[in-house]
Amino acid sequence: MKTHRLTFAFQLFVTLLAAAFLMVPAGASILAGFTANYFRGVSSGLTLDWVKQVLALYSDTIWLSIGIALGTLAATLVLAVPAAWALVRRPSRLARIVEEVVTLPVAVPGLALALALILAYGAIREFRMSPAFILTGHVLYTLPFMLRSVMAVLAAVDIRSLEEGAASLGASPLQRFFHVVLPNAKGGILAGALMVVTLSIGEFNLTWMLHTPLTKTLPVGLADSYASMRLEIASAYTLVFFVMIVPLLLALQLFGRTTGSAR
Repeated sequence: MKTHRLTFAFQLFVTLLAAAFLMVPAGASILAGFTANYFRGVSSGLTLDWVKQVLALYSDTIWLSIGIALGTLAATLVLAVPAAWALVRRPSRLARIVEEVVTLPVAVPGLALALALILAYGAIREFRMSPAFILTGHVLYTLPFMLRSVMAVLAAVDIRSLEEGAASLGASPLQRFFHVVLPNAKGGILAGALMVVTLSIGEFNLTWMLHTPLTKTLPVGLADSYASMRLEIASAYTLVFFVMIVPLLLALQLFGRTTGSAR
Protein backbone atom coordinates (compact mmCIF):
# COMPACT_ATOMS: atom_id res chain seq x y z
CA MET A 1 0.00 0.00 0.00
CA LYS A 2 2.84 2.39 0.89
CA THR A 3 4.55 1.65 -2.45
CA HIS A 4 1.33 2.47 -4.32
CA ARG A 5 1.03 5.79 -2.46
CA LEU A 6 4.62 6.72 -3.26
CA THR A 7 4.09 5.81 -6.92
CA PHE A 8 0.92 7.89 -7.05
CA ALA A 9 2.64 10.85 -5.35
CA PHE A 10 5.53 10.66 -7.82
CA GLN A 11 3.17 10.47 -10.80
CA LEU A 12 1.16 13.41 -9.48
CA PHE A 13 4.34 15.44 -8.96
CA VAL A 14 5.57 14.75 -12.51
CA THR A 15 2.13 15.60 -13.93
CA LEU A 16 1.92 18.89 -12.03
CA LEU A 17 5.49 19.76 -13.00
CA ALA A 18 4.77 19.11 -16.69
CA ALA A 19 1.52 21.10 -16.49
CA ALA A 20 3.34 24.03 -14.86
CA PHE A 21 6.09 23.88 -17.47
CA LEU A 22 3.45 24.19 -20.22
CA MET A 23 1.06 26.62 -18.53
CA VAL A 24 3.46 29.14 -16.94
CA PRO A 25 4.62 30.61 -20.30
CA ALA A 26 1.02 30.86 -21.51
CA GLY A 27 -0.04 32.51 -18.27
CA ALA A 28 2.87 34.95 -18.41
CA SER A 29 1.96 35.89 -22.00
CA ILE A 30 -1.69 36.44 -21.08
CA LEU A 31 -0.72 38.55 -18.04
CA ALA A 32 1.55 40.67 -20.24
CA GLY A 33 -1.45 41.48 -22.40
CA PHE A 34 -3.15 43.08 -19.38
CA THR A 35 -0.07 44.82 -17.97
CA ALA A 36 0.37 48.54 -18.62
CA ASN A 37 4.13 48.10 -18.99
CA TYR A 38 5.55 44.59 -19.29
CA PHE A 39 9.08 45.60 -18.25
CA ARG A 40 7.81 47.17 -15.01
CA GLY A 41 5.53 44.21 -14.33
CA VAL A 42 2.16 44.13 -12.60
CA SER A 43 3.20 47.09 -10.43
CA SER A 44 2.65 49.32 -13.49
CA GLY A 45 -1.05 48.50 -13.33
CA LEU A 46 -3.54 46.41 -15.31
CA THR A 47 -5.30 47.66 -18.43
CA LEU A 48 -7.49 46.56 -21.33
CA ASP A 49 -5.95 49.12 -23.68
CA TRP A 50 -3.73 46.55 -25.40
CA VAL A 51 -6.69 44.27 -26.14
CA LYS A 52 -8.60 47.24 -27.54
CA GLN A 53 -5.65 48.09 -29.78
CA VAL A 54 -5.49 44.52 -31.03
CA LEU A 55 -9.19 44.57 -31.89
CA ALA A 56 -8.75 47.89 -33.67
CA LEU A 57 -5.60 46.90 -35.59
CA TYR A 58 -6.25 43.24 -36.32
CA SER A 59 -10.03 42.77 -36.31
CA ASP A 60 -9.91 42.04 -40.04
CA THR A 61 -7.59 39.06 -39.45
CA ILE A 62 -9.94 37.71 -36.79
CA TRP A 63 -13.03 37.91 -39.02
CA LEU A 64 -11.10 36.53 -41.99
CA SER A 65 -9.96 33.54 -39.92
CA ILE A 66 -13.53 32.87 -38.80
CA GLY A 67 -14.81 33.16 -42.37
CA ILE A 68 -12.13 30.84 -43.77
CA ALA A 69 -12.70 28.32 -40.96
CA LEU A 70 -16.46 28.23 -41.64
CA GLY A 71 -15.87 28.02 -45.39
CA THR A 72 -13.40 25.19 -44.84
CA LEU A 73 -15.94 23.39 -42.67
CA ALA A 74 -18.66 23.74 -45.32
CA ALA A 75 -16.36 22.48 -48.08
CA THR A 76 -15.10 19.49 -46.07
CA LEU A 77 -18.67 18.52 -45.16
CA VAL A 78 -19.77 18.61 -48.79
CA LEU A 79 -16.72 16.66 -49.96
CA ALA A 80 -15.88 14.30 -47.10
CA VAL A 81 -19.25 13.01 -45.94
CA PRO A 82 -20.42 11.61 -49.32
CA ALA A 83 -16.86 10.37 -49.99
CA ALA A 84 -16.74 8.57 -46.64
CA TRP A 85 -20.12 7.00 -47.36
CA ALA A 86 -18.95 5.75 -50.77
CA LEU A 87 -15.65 4.38 -49.42
CA VAL A 88 -17.33 2.52 -46.56
CA ARG A 89 -20.12 1.13 -48.76
CA ARG A 90 -17.76 -0.35 -51.33
CA PRO A 91 -14.46 -1.31 -49.67
CA SER A 92 -11.87 -2.30 -52.27
CA ARG A 93 -8.26 -1.75 -53.26
CA LEU A 94 -9.31 1.31 -55.26
CA ALA A 95 -11.17 2.68 -52.21
CA ARG A 96 -8.03 2.25 -50.07
CA ILE A 97 -5.92 4.01 -52.72
CA VAL A 98 -8.38 6.91 -52.83
CA GLU A 99 -8.35 7.14 -49.03
CA GLU A 100 -4.55 7.21 -48.94
CA VAL A 101 -4.37 9.88 -51.65
CA VAL A 102 -6.86 12.08 -49.78
CA THR A 103 -4.90 11.56 -46.55
CA LEU A 104 -1.57 12.44 -48.20
CA PRO A 105 -1.68 16.21 -47.32
CA VAL A 106 -1.43 15.30 -43.63
CA ALA A 107 1.97 13.66 -44.24
CA VAL A 108 3.23 16.48 -46.46
CA PRO A 109 4.67 19.57 -44.68
CA GLY A 110 2.39 22.59 -44.89
CA LEU A 111 5.07 24.62 -46.64
CA ALA A 112 5.40 21.98 -49.37
CA LEU A 113 1.64 21.83 -49.85
CA ALA A 114 1.49 25.63 -50.08
CA LEU A 115 4.32 25.70 -52.61
CA ALA A 116 2.49 23.12 -54.74
CA LEU A 117 -0.63 25.30 -54.74
CA ILE A 118 1.38 28.39 -55.67
CA LEU A 119 3.08 26.57 -58.55
CA ALA A 120 -0.23 25.16 -59.79
CA TYR A 121 -2.54 28.17 -59.38
CA GLY A 122 -0.31 31.13 -58.51
CA ALA A 123 -0.53 32.48 -62.07
CA ILE A 124 -4.28 33.08 -61.64
CA ARG A 125 -3.88 36.52 -60.08
CA GLU A 126 -7.46 37.04 -58.86
CA PHE A 127 -7.46 33.61 -57.21
CA ARG A 128 -3.96 34.06 -55.76
CA MET A 129 -4.88 37.40 -54.16
CA SER A 130 -8.21 36.25 -52.71
CA PRO A 131 -9.01 34.47 -49.41
CA ALA A 132 -10.27 31.57 -51.54
CA PHE A 133 -6.63 30.64 -52.16
CA ILE A 134 -6.03 30.14 -48.43
CA LEU A 135 -9.38 28.37 -48.10
CA THR A 136 -8.34 25.89 -50.79
CA GLY A 137 -5.17 25.09 -48.86
CA HIS A 138 -7.10 24.66 -45.62
CA VAL A 139 -9.60 22.33 -47.30
CA LEU A 140 -6.79 20.12 -48.63
CA TYR A 141 -5.14 20.08 -45.21
CA THR A 142 -8.25 19.37 -43.11
CA LEU A 143 -10.23 17.12 -45.47
CA PRO A 144 -8.54 13.90 -44.23
CA PHE A 145 -9.58 14.62 -40.64
CA MET A 146 -13.26 14.91 -41.57
CA LEU A 147 -13.06 11.91 -43.90
CA ARG A 148 -11.46 9.64 -41.33
CA SER A 149 -13.83 10.73 -38.55
CA VAL A 150 -16.93 9.99 -40.62
CA MET A 151 -15.54 6.74 -42.02
CA ALA A 152 -14.72 5.44 -38.53
CA VAL A 153 -18.27 6.05 -37.31
CA LEU A 154 -19.96 4.60 -40.40
CA ALA A 155 -17.78 1.48 -40.28
CA ALA A 156 -18.55 0.99 -36.58
CA VAL A 157 -22.34 0.96 -37.07
CA ASP A 158 -22.23 -1.35 -40.17
CA ILE A 159 -23.89 1.20 -42.41
CA ARG A 160 -24.18 -1.27 -45.30
CA SER A 161 -26.58 -3.49 -43.36
CA LEU A 162 -28.67 -0.48 -42.30
CA GLU A 163 -28.82 0.73 -45.90
CA GLU A 164 -29.84 -2.68 -47.18
CA GLY A 165 -32.67 -2.73 -44.66
CA ALA A 166 -33.82 0.73 -45.76
CA ALA A 167 -33.57 -0.27 -49.43
CA SER A 168 -35.70 -3.34 -48.80
CA LEU A 169 -38.40 -0.97 -47.54
CA GLY A 170 -38.26 1.05 -50.77
CA ALA A 171 -35.94 3.93 -49.75
CA SER A 172 -34.15 5.60 -52.63
CA PRO A 173 -30.35 6.31 -52.48
CA LEU A 174 -31.01 9.94 -51.53
CA GLN A 175 -33.49 8.92 -48.84
CA ARG A 176 -30.99 6.42 -47.46
CA PHE A 177 -28.27 9.06 -47.41
CA PHE A 178 -30.31 11.73 -45.61
CA HIS A 179 -32.36 9.49 -43.30
CA VAL A 180 -29.96 6.63 -42.57
CA VAL A 181 -26.37 7.67 -43.29
CA LEU A 182 -26.36 11.23 -41.92
CA PRO A 183 -28.09 10.42 -38.59
CA ASN A 184 -25.67 7.56 -37.96
CA ALA A 185 -22.66 9.64 -39.01
CA LYS A 186 -23.62 12.55 -36.72
CA GLY A 187 -20.97 11.75 -34.11
CA GLY A 188 -18.18 11.57 -36.67
CA ILE A 189 -19.39 14.72 -38.40
CA LEU A 190 -19.42 16.68 -35.16
CA ALA A 191 -15.96 15.45 -34.12
CA GLY A 192 -14.61 16.17 -37.59
CA ALA A 193 -16.22 19.62 -37.64
CA LEU A 194 -14.62 20.64 -34.34
CA MET A 195 -11.25 19.37 -35.57
CA VAL A 196 -11.53 21.13 -38.94
CA VAL A 197 -12.47 24.50 -37.42
CA THR A 198 -9.75 24.25 -34.76
CA LEU A 199 -7.06 23.32 -37.29
CA SER A 200 -8.17 26.00 -39.75
CA ILE A 201 -8.12 28.81 -37.19
CA GLY A 202 -4.74 27.79 -35.77
CA GLU A 203 -2.93 26.79 -39.02
CA PHE A 204 0.19 28.89 -39.62
CA ASN A 205 2.79 27.25 -41.89
CA LEU A 206 0.50 26.68 -44.86
CA THR A 207 -1.26 30.01 -44.39
CA TRP A 208 1.97 31.96 -44.05
CA MET A 209 3.03 30.82 -47.53
CA LEU A 210 -0.37 31.44 -49.12
CA HIS A 211 -1.33 34.78 -47.56
CA THR A 212 -0.92 38.25 -49.03
CA PRO A 213 -0.83 41.60 -47.13
CA LEU A 214 -4.60 41.77 -47.63
CA THR A 215 -5.36 38.20 -46.58
CA LYS A 216 -3.70 37.81 -43.19
CA THR A 217 -5.35 35.31 -40.87
CA LEU A 218 -5.21 35.19 -37.08
CA PRO A 219 -1.95 33.18 -36.70
CA VAL A 220 -0.21 35.24 -39.41
CA GLY A 221 -1.36 38.46 -37.73
CA LEU A 222 -0.07 37.08 -34.42
CA ALA A 223 3.39 36.50 -35.92
CA ASP A 224 3.28 39.97 -37.46
CA SER A 225 2.37 41.56 -34.14
CA TYR A 226 5.28 39.84 -32.37
CA ALA A 227 7.68 41.01 -35.09
CA SER A 228 6.60 44.63 -35.45
CA MET A 229 4.55 45.76 -32.42
CA ARG A 230 5.07 46.20 -28.68
CA LEU A 231 5.30 43.03 -26.64
CA GLU A 232 2.12 43.97 -24.75
CA ILE A 233 0.12 44.16 -28.00
CA ALA A 234 1.52 40.83 -29.16
CA SER A 235 0.58 39.28 -25.80
CA ALA A 236 -2.92 40.76 -26.01
CA TYR A 237 -3.19 39.24 -29.49
CA THR A 238 -2.22 35.88 -27.98
CA LEU A 239 -5.04 36.31 -25.47
CA VAL A 240 -7.53 36.91 -28.30
CA PHE A 241 -6.21 33.79 -30.03
CA PHE A 242 -6.66 31.73 -26.85
CA VAL A 243 -10.21 33.02 -26.40
CA MET A 244 -11.05 31.75 -29.88
CA ILE A 245 -9.22 28.43 -29.90
CA VAL A 246 -9.46 27.10 -26.31
CA PRO A 247 -13.29 26.68 -26.28
CA LEU A 248 -13.01 24.62 -29.47
CA LEU A 249 -10.33 22.41 -27.94
CA LEU A 250 -12.39 21.95 -24.76
CA ALA A 251 -15.46 21.06 -26.85
CA LEU A 252 -13.40 18.51 -28.76
CA GLN A 253 -12.14 16.93 -25.53
CA LEU A 254 -15.63 16.92 -24.00
CA PHE A 255 -17.10 15.32 -27.10
CA GLY A 256 -14.39 12.68 -27.09
CA ARG A 257 -15.14 11.80 -23.46
CA THR A 258 -18.88 11.72 -24.08
CA THR A 259 -18.44 9.42 -27.07
CA GLY A 260 -16.14 7.16 -25.11
CA SER A 261 -18.63 6.94 -22.21
CA ALA A 262 -21.49 6.16 -24.61
CA ARG A 263 -19.54 3.23 -26.01
